[in-house]
Amino acid sequence: MKTTRVLLLALSALVALSAEAANRKLVMIAGTPSHGPLAHEFNAGVQLLAKCLKDTPGLDVVVNLNGWPKDESIFNGADAVLIYSDGGGGHPAIQGSRLQTLDALMKKGVGLALAHYAVEVPADKGGPEFLKWTGGYFEANWSVNPHWTAEFKSFPVHPTTRGVKPFAVNDEWYFHMRFPEGMKGTTPILTAIAPDATMSRKDGPHEGNPAVREAVKNRVPQHMAWSTERADGGRGFGFTGGHGHMNWGNEDFRKLVLNSLLWVSKVEVPANGVASKVSEDDLMANLDPKGGAKPAVKPTVKAAKADAPR
Repeated sequence: MKTTRVLLLALSALVALSAEAANRKLVMIAGTPSHGPLAHEFNAGVQLLAKCLKDTPGLDVVVNLNGWPKDESIFNGADAVLIYSDGGGGHPAIQGSRLQTLDALMKKGVGLALAHYAVEVPADKGGPEFLKWTGGYFEANWSVNPHWTAEFKSFPVHPTTRGVKPFAVNDEWYFHMRFPEGMKGTTPILTAIAPDATMSRKDGPHEGNPAVREAVKNRVPQHMAWSTERADGGRGFGFTGGHGHMNWGNEDFRKLVLNSLLWVSKVEVPANGVASKVSEDDLMANLDPKGGAKPAVKPTVKAAKADAPR
């Protein structure tokens, strides 16, 4: 009897170890402090998302704060990577040999998710890679970064949109992204019509250009989130919101991103999406020290009416 009990305990331990080994690994990289209070709160944002995912079956989340990992062994065994950081020429992923590091991961079928400014890289360094890895990116002198209230009234049938209801959020929603010709291989996830007010600034690398002005004038739908499934087996996701930290308090805004993190990690997204609750205390936790008192700012959110059935 004693021998049988020992064998059963050993078997249970092996099963537990086997289940843990089968977990998918998501590495979340937060950028260094940027902008004023409650804007570009990469460290707080990543920790908030990680908290929302901590009890997800089949997923292990590893968080790296304040920039690119000093020890790249963090990527060992990774199934997906999220980068939520500043971008452009200072994008952490294009410094030194880091694009090569990511390229090696992508060739293994590792997923890649990019949030807010992290979707922007120079067209000649990072642009071709991000286009291939995630299906789109922000290109200076083509894409724009106005603050506006985007109303998302309907969504495609896709795992990332499970349980997401129509919503409207004021954020720095980038649009007129650089996508493959004919959107080949890229699936739009969040789409809205940009109002004329988004073109109120003079032309500039981020402010406007003739092509985007023509698109807005003609009310061409703009995509603020997108996904791709790569030939190497990996998945990519881009999301242009995330400037305003308090917007993570909007359940549908947050659910869309949480669903996407599961999807790029190849973890099954629940039928009703990732359920999570976030309090104002949660939102105000882990903010970067940027001087002055922490402002009590409520998220600017509202429900959006769904399009009538067609």
